[in-house]
Amino acid sequence: MSDLSRHIGVILAGGLGKRMGGGDKPLVTLSGKPMLNRVIERLRPQVEQIVLNANGDPARFDAYDLPVIADTIDGFAGPLAGLLAGMRWVQTNAPDVRFLVTVAADTPFIPPNLVQQLADCGGDAADTVALAASPAGTHPVIGRWPVALADDLETFMTSGEHAKILIFADRYIRLNVPFDDIALPNGETIDPFFNVNTPEDAVEAEVAAAAIEGHAA
Repeated sequence: MSDLSRHIGVILAGGLGKRMGGGDKPLVTLSGKPMLNRVIERLRPQVEQIVLNANGDPARFDAYDLPVIADTIDGFAGPLAGLLAGMRWVQTNAPDVRFLVTVAADTPFIPPNLVQQLADCGGDAADTVALAASPAGTHPVIGRWPVALADDLETFMTSGEHAKILIFADRYIRLNVPFDDIALPNGETIDPFFNVNTPEDAVEAEVAAAAIEGHAA
């Protein structure tokens, strides 16, 4: 079993939320609770500390009492920019930590064993990236990354190459770590990495969140 205390969790909330009509998508409420709250609650027991990657005025997240870090590369460059910002934060603030785990701020159903599964598969190698996968496929934004890749990542992002997560991950040993779908009380299932991109997705996630909590109650 890997030591989960040596992982930093980075919640990626740096996008523009265009498909949701703009604004702070992570603050959209699902079954009475903002999505961001749900992600934090699921991730907090799994890591030593959580950092929030978000651009703009960090004061809007003051209630969460988390470090808020902006992209270090301009232009809303996507999840890789958030990953790089997280790596640089870890290097400065937690230099003994070798790995970070990224999750998206719009994935409210991440598994409670996410970090353990990724860490057990990824091991201690500094050239191995472990990405979450479900029956729907690989989810590149949800993954465990060696912090030692920070300089490589910055070079990759500033070199003019196509800044896609899988293209960067495939420069190393990339493992796809399987997770099962979540069974809902009504017999249906939902992807544990279901991400809320549109108002229609929010409706589906609202129903799933209410079903999961009703079942737990």
